[in-house]
Amino acid sequence: MVTRKAVEATILGVGGLAAIAGIGALVRRNRHANSFVRAADSRPDELLHQPTHVPRTVPVVTDDGAQLHVRIYGDPDAQPIVFSHGWTCSVDYWTPQINAFADNYKVIVYDQRGHGRSDVGTRPLGPDVLADDLADVLAATVDESDKAVLVGHSMGGMSIMAWAGRYPEQVDRLVSAVLLASTATDSLVRETTVIPLPQRFPRVPVPVGRVVLKSAVPLRPSSVTRHAIKYVSMAPGSTPAEVAFCEKIVLECAPRTRGIWGAALTDLDIHEALKNLNVPTTVLVGTADRLTPPVHARKLAEALDAHDHLSALVEIPGIGHMSSVEAIDEFNAEVARLRIL
Repeated sequence: MVTRKAVEATILGVGGLAAIAGIGALVRRNRHANSFVRAADSRPDELLHQPTHVPRTVPVVTDDGAQLHVRIYGDPDAQPIVFSHGWTCSVDYWTPQINAFADNYKVIVYDQRGHGRSDVGTRPLGPDVLADDLADVLAATVDESDKAVLVGHSMGGMSIMAWAGRYPEQVDRLVSAVLLASTATDSLVRETTVIPLPQRFPRVPVPVGRVVLKSAVPLRPSSVTRHAIKYVSMAPGSTPAEVAFCEKIVLECAPRTRGIWGAALTDLDIHEALKNLNVPTTVLVGTADRLTPPVHARKLAEALDAHDHLSALVEIPGIGHMSSVEAIDEFNAEVARLRIL
């Protein structure tokens, strides 16, 4: 039996987680340009399985010598979609989207610095690093003659916003639309609902939240870890397959990476960057998200709307932080909608 005390202890580690042939190919791509493989039309959990498409690896080296692991799936001449993953994840987090879109799109994914197969480098971690790394990935994979839809989940959404703040001249030159999923610009510690509090304490004390985010406690496969990961990052209604998928990815993240990036995010404040996201931008969140609750999404949407950049605010009922895994079809439908704007 998994005790509440054991789960709460593990939560600190997790929370602290034009030839004829060419014309024919173009016609086929255009005919399917708005389509994607739907989970509802597939075998159960099929989109969570390892992609059958063979990726092409693109070498990207940052200014401090860090090598970023970048993969391209699908037709290199198709319309590009760039996916940026979140804290403690990797390119594998985007498996459902790779499987759904790679038949008809150029799908670009990369490991954030220190995650997956990417080096951590020597620079102090923070928003500028997220911005610069994304800029390097875009420079290596996207041409302004065929702009990308840019999709970021959690810290990946922060990467996009930080990039827009640091490189405003690149936004409408390289990107046609943006999806910010399960993310925030600031107040990560204050607004989280991961740590249950008595009613007289409406917010998490900042020192407590910092301890959680900075935690580098090693995590090992167990029923306790699985329950903790589900509690922290997923909704109660998430399926065993979805939980197992996310558990594997989170456990593959090095504890040091989790800790140093968690520390870097504790005082994040990039809300001023939103004025530079001058392309149609959707904000998406699950109503059961504990890590970045809907209050963050609503603040993002309000700020984007004030600058006339908001395309949509999508709140998916009963879905947790891992929105692109827990609500694959709803998430992908919004990506596809943005691709045809």
